[in-house]
Amino acid sequence: MIVGIVGCGAIANIITNFALEGKLGVELRYFFDRDLERAENLASQINGKVVLNLEDMLEQVDVVIESASPLAVREIVPLILEKGKNVIIMSIGALMDQNLKEELIKKAKENNAKIYAPSGAIVGLDGIKAASIGHINKATLITRKPPRSLGIETDEEKILYEGKASEAVQRFPVNINVAAALSIACEIDVDVKIIVDPDVDRNEHEVNVQGDFGEFKTTTKNIRCSINPKTSVLAAYSAIKLLKGLNENFIVGT
Repeated sequence: MIVGIVGCGAIANIITNFALEGKLGVELRYFFDRDLERAENLASQINGKVVLNLEDMLEQVDVVIESASPLAVREIVPLILEKGKNVIIMSIGALMDQNLKEELIKKAKENNAKIYAPSGAIVGLDGIKAASIGHINKATLITRKPPRSLGIETDEEKILYEGKASEAVQRFPVNINVAAALSIACEIDVDVKIIVDPDVDRNEHEVNVQGDFGEFKTTTKNIRCSINPKTSVLAAYSAIKLLKGLNENFIVGT
């Protein structure tokens, strides 16, 4: 299975490192980024190929990883699906736009392609997806991050946002993919609180879900990526595990 990456930032760096060590389970070959130097740096590590146009990649790959931005989901993912290629979307916040989500699903069906949305930076999505078969009546997310992860400076703990996930992903598009992943898994617009806290050194996510299945709570304390503190290492790991699963014969979880 041949894989290409669109967006050569922190997540792409981690995935490339796994490919370099032979731990990816697929062949990572093509790289595309508007910053040509970033793409060249990654491609050179594994004897990969940089493409100047997305179309030059699409005829050669089986799967494309989008790890660029919500805007890339809107502009690039439709082109990938129209070519009948599967896509892994890391900027899942873009899918909180219901019209865009439905449009992409429609294109995927028309072209016999699949859209994958990894679990990202939280645990427990398998359980939430199972619970959504019944009725989920409440889901909340409290995200607590150090100032650097949010790109701000402060010496005090502050609540930056409290409201629905759909608005949170608009106000914090590169920081709150977790809220989108949780909402999509629950099939409801979850309640979100975002806190900046100078006393924490990790990106922390507390999830509470209640429904006819019962109730569960999870807490995830993520190590931040050294390349980009806005990105959690677990988010990249979730994409890597998904890639490996595409070629596995024994699958654990929903």
